[in-house]
Amino acid sequence: MSAARREFLDLGPLHDARGTVRLPGSKSISNRTLLLAALAEGTTVLREVLDSDDTRHMLAALRALGVACEDAGPRAIRVHGAGGAFAVKQAELFLGNAGTAVRPLTAVLALCGGEYRIDGVARMHERPIGDLVDALRQLGAAIDYIANAGFPPLAIHAGAIRGRDEVSIRGNVSSQYLTGLLMALPLLRRRTRVVIDGELISKPYVEITLNAMRQFGVIVEREGWAAFTVPGDARYASPGELYVEGDASSASYFLAAGAIAGLRGGGPVRVEGVGRDSAQGDVRFADALAQMGAEVRMGPNWIEAGADAAARSAGRLRAIDLDCNHIPDAAMTLAVAGLFADGPSRLRNIASWRVKETDRIDAMAKELAKLGAEVEAGSDYLVITPPRQWRSAAIDTYDDHRMAMCFALAAFGGVALRINDPDCVAKTFPEFFGVLDGIAC
Repeated sequence: MSAARREFLDLGPLHDARGTVRLPGSKSISNRTLLLAALAEGTTVLREVLDSDDTRHMLAALRALGVACEDAGPRAIRVHGAGGAFAVKQAELFLGNAGTAVRPLTAVLALCGGEYRIDGVARMHERPIGDLVDALRQLGAAIDYIANAGFPPLAIHAGAIRGRDEVSIRGNVSSQYLTGLLMALPLLRRRTRVVIDGELISKPYVEITLNAMRQFGVIVEREGWAAFTVPGDARYASPGELYVEGDASSASYFLAAGAIAGLRGGGPVRVEGVGRDSAQGDVRFADALAQMGAEVRMGPNWIEAGADAAARSAGRLRAIDLDCNHIPDAAMTLAVAGLFADGPSRLRNIASWRVKETDRIDAMAKELAKLGAEVEAGSDYLVITPPRQWRSAAIDTYDDHRMAMCFALAAFGGVALRINDPDCVAKTFPEFFGVLDGIAC
């Protein structure tokens, strides 16, 4: 029986952080490769798979769809691929708040010729999916909204899938729509060009998708970020064995802890499992942190951060003005790091925060203000002016794992901190607070 979910966790004040953290597997890569392994011909052993709420929802869905997924040792899953569309043609799937499961599975199931229902928690009912549904309907998919148009839950029917030479999809709300469509298109066995309508946001997450598809034998032709073509002979084939990278978004919390602690002579903190050779865009968080005054060292599979000489001398990080479209998840960590800066920090081009696990722009603004910061929140930006006087606070997390993890850094502000509903971190990093406790004091 699992332990009861805690109402709160009291932290700090924290004064130092140093040591090494082995990162859990990437959520983005874990759920992509689990689905591709399920669609592939052959058996795939995936190693260092993230064990979290989101991956458990994906695994449960794949098993309900007839895919055999077995434990293959510590953090390893053996997936017996279906070699194409799933054999099970009727299923009801509950996917929690896992966007990396809902969006790709919607696209794949729409092309599987069955009757499916996709549902999730109340917040998932508020996360838009209409752009993906519109694109799938261009291919003949039959999808109904069960409640509110444009949002889950969804009823997917055996539509008259006809395929088209070209389909368009909006890219300015979530890159997961394009990810789902691209991952599903090999099921058509027809050359299909996907044209992006408007600006494509969160481009590094699309790179993760293209890299994962390549590992399973499907090479997508691309015209920059304007169009992508899936060839007609595309077939997913098992690579046999695949290792999942450590989670670059999760690395951000520990790297920031090393930089903040370094202001008072502490640090550095090293993360292992992601580094210079990473396919994940959030590894570029290290560059943003360096702009703020971190001293960053990097190897092929590790990153280390402390504070540079200027930041140590000033006792403050440097304020930044940054377009964060390329690191939307890790940018939340920059917002909290901004509490330790020498002036206002502006994070721009973060409109996608509003359709995440919660409306992260509003949530961040409210919780940063509790700590004494002055915050300006716009439709796609946040400006954080550090506190003149820090205040102890109880931080609400909105059932959002990243709210809980990034605000843990505020415990370095010299005040006591309470994190409400800390176990929401189970979505991607169940052991987060224990790992933090191992490097911070």
